Amino acid sequence: MTRRSGEATRQEIRSAAMRLFRERGFARTSVRDIAALARSNPALVIRHFGTKELLFLETMHLTIDDEPLLDVPLEQFGERFVERLLADDDIRGVYLALVRGSNEAQIKARLQNIHETTFVLPLRSRLTGPDADLRARLAAAVVGGLLYALWVVGDEQLVATDHAELVTRYGALLRSVLLD
Repeated sequence: MTRRSGEATRQEIRSAAMRLFRERGFARTSVRDIAALARSNPALVIRHFGTKELLFLETMHLTIDDEPLLDVPLEQFGERFVERLLADDDIRGVYLALVRGSNEAQIKARLQNIHETTFVLPLRSRLTGPDADLRARLAAAVVGGLLYALWVVGDEQLVATDHAELVTRYGALLRSVLLD
């Protein structure tokens, strides 16, 4: 049997953790489960990452390449943004893992940071007027509501709605919040 390097072991653990956290969430994933999937020892998981929570924080990142999204007229932003969110399974997996683990203080802080830095601040920088910050936050709430209804609650009617119609209607909601 070939012995893996420390970095190879670390990467196997990271990959196993990403998979399990996305499938099961933070609470339902144990260090033993991660170690088993990584063909490793639970002690190595802790040695490499410190705690399950620190491993979660290292592996669960939600980033959206904002340049192509934000570099459009605001009239087109809503539809483009919703289309991007709904087309990316990686975003769905990380979002659900973060929401499921948000009862942990550090995970909640990560979710708040992602909300602020990935959506609110970049969008806020495009808006003008005294209520620009409020409009950016309302737009984030509109998007959050859609993700919650689709991915957390699993609203059957929304899930069954034609993809293009969801994009069009939610794009119009975002446009209304941003431009009014």
